[in-house]
Amino acid sequence: MKMANKYKVIGLMSGTSLDGLDVACCTFRKKSSGWDYTIDKAITVKYPAAWYSKLSQAHLLSGEALMALDAEYGKYLGNVCSKFISLNKLNVDFISSHGHTIFHQPARGFTYQLGNGNTIHAVTGLPVISDFRSLDVALGGEGAPLVPAGDKFLFEEYDVCLNLGGIANLSMDVKGARHAFDICFCNMGLNYLATKAGKEIDTDGDMAASGEVDSALLNRLKKIYASLREKRPSLGREMFEKQIKPLLDNEDIDLNDRLATFTESIAFEIIQALPSRKNASVLCTGGGAFNAFLIARMLHYAGDDAALIVPEENVIKFKEALVFAFLGVLRAEGDINCLKSVTHASRDSSSGVMTGF
Repeated sequence: MKMANKYKVIGLMSGTSLDGLDVACCTFRKKSSGWDYTIDKAITVKYPAAWYSKLSQAHLLSGEALMALDAEYGKYLGNVCSKFISLNKLNVDFISSHGHTIFHQPARGFTYQLGNGNTIHAVTGLPVISDFRSLDVALGGEGAPLVPAGDKFLFEEYDVCLNLGGIANLSMDVKGARHAFDICFCNMGLNYLATKAGKEIDTDGDMAASGEVDSALLNRLKKIYASLREKRPSLGREMFEKQIKPLLDNEDIDLNDRLATFTESIAFEIIQALPSRKNASVLCTGGGAFNAFLIARMLHYAGDDAALIVPEENVIKFKEALVFAFLGVLRAEGDINCLKSVTHASRDSSSGVMTGF
């Protein structure tokens, strides 16, 4: 692809919390000092019940059925993009798709994001960049997190970029190199508990705020995370289902108390993970930034050590889609978009499979 000073790209992001597909049309302009961006149009497409079921159960499918779903989900993504482009009369250079993670087992040498890039291209007629994680895993890396490359170039004014998504993670510069890691499960657990009350989410953390912390449950969660704090491995659905979900299923503890306790655990783990410096500026994005009770508990633990900054709504909601659009720009230019200082791969890489360029 011919390199340019301006790109208009659709970024697609489907997170582990299954709260919907984020679609963001973003414009990137190259300047002498780096890049700037605008989020031109963005929506979150809530998954219909059928797709929620398919995606949540996909890891149980046979190989043949999984491949069929990969193509079907690619067609779904392509149709969403085509409708979005038509509705907003957009002229787009390409689509940059994260896909939806079904398996993430870097220790065994693989990661798998559903959503076939060839199918997206066939449906839309647009070039597509997809499969951003596999090369890094093949190079011995964790394949995650990938957003820090975008943080480094697009949000460099903040000491820490914190994502409160299905999994909470952060990125920051340490002695000139970008470092990042997953901290703990966040909305995956909160949303899972909310479904027990027949809700998609615990809006503003109101249910959690009305509960009380169960010290025994909190200590069990702390024990799980204590074993992860030194090495900071990437977290995935497999660990959530094996170690976290059984604790959250304990019906002997009131549901609101479980929500309060899980929120307390998230806040504690996040503040523990922040650098020890006075008034560090922390950009808070992802769905959890809308959770007033979670933010309040984080402020309780942070004290004077961190200033938590909640940006305007579009950045909160669509930062990951924005960043994956930008990772596509870096890939199209042949620039590094996956940092070994973050993933611990054997080298930096320009990652993503390009289709239709």
